[in-house]
Amino acid sequence: MIPDTTPMNYSDYQHIRFERREPGILWMTLNRPEVLNAADRRLHTELVEVWRTIDRDPSVHVAVVTGAGRAFSAGGDLKLVEDAYRNSEEIMRLLDEARDLVYNLLHCGKPIVSAINGPAVGAGLVVALLADISIAAESARLADGHVRMGVAAGDHAAIIWPLLVGMAKAKYYLLTSEFVDGREAERIGLVSLCVPDDQLEAKALEVARKLANGPRHAIRFTKRALNQWMLQAGPIFDHSLALEMLGFFHEDMRAGVEGLRQRRAAEFPSSKLTAAG
Repeated sequence: MIPDTTPMNYSDYQHIRFERREPGILWMTLNRPEVLNAADRRLHTELVEVWRTIDRDPSVHVAVVTGAGRAFSAGGDLKLVEDAYRNSEEIMRLLDEARDLVYNLLHCGKPIVSAINGPAVGAGLVVALLADISIAAESARLADGHVRMGVAAGDHAAIIWPLLVGMAKAKYYLLTSEFVDGREAERIGLVSLCVPDDQLEAKALEVARKLANGPRHAIRFTKRALNQWMLQAGPIFDHSLALEMLGFFHEDMRAGVEGLRQRRAAEFPSSKLTAAG
């Protein structure tokens, strides 16, 4: 039987642009540049589903993901977060999507390269760091902003940061929500490579070309074996995600969102001291 090599239909995706730059290489661009590619409800769902689409596409040997304009992705749209505040149905939906985003990335059989061209936080950082090879521009700025928003660092953080940078660095960056630039991210092992901004696209294509033309089964199975390190941390990840969702019921989250919206330090109700006795 001749295998089906008909490319998948990607027309259902509204906020991801797809290009077939070379045989076997699918170039994906998160495409909401007017809001720094922040993930609204639609894009968040597309980021969950696209890895399944790619996995089923026999014409794709490797996928490269980057962001349109000057950002990779500014994370979840604040309205998406606000709509979930104390809304149990929406919180459950977000929990399921956040869980599926991580596991769909890890279970995708095709190698994924991220070209981190600017700020990457939230859901965007999940994609950037869970890619098999992550390449950051020198000006890229990465941060896990959950604590800044008043919720626990769920999503990808517990499953990957300690493995990449060690527990001391993971705790520092996850508890403070500080940004790390491309050079420092490479130095501490958070990303695979860092290159000058004007070389990012060429380097990502060079790596993708090497993967696309390499032994497909050997690459696929090497990825599968290495990802077991992250999958064995699944219970830790699931626990962190549940704790994050608990935060959506607390007024700290509203304060965190308000601080982000006004670009100022948040005033968290839980941090206010009460008089003794």
